[in-house]
Amino acid sequence: MFTIEHEFDATVITLVDEGDSHLQEDVIVNAFEDCVTIEQFDARLNETRRVTLSMTQLRDLAAALNLPEGVYHLRRDT
Repeated sequence: MFTIEHEFDATVITLVDEGDSHLQEDVIVNAFEDCVTIEQFDARLNETRRVTLSMTQLRDLAAALNLPEGVYHLRRDT
């Protein structure tokens, strides 16, 4: 299950783990104009951990999800 909310400066997507066992904490994706943050609560440390991706890194991640093993460099068509 996931939710999508549009806030003033970001789109917030929350991913809820609904599996049968070994459930993970919710993942919160904040999409801003110039970056995307991914947050998840770490119960072992009792704190939220955050990763920030540039728009280029996000583009590369999206492409990598559909490619086989290898090294790639994406170019924009002009």
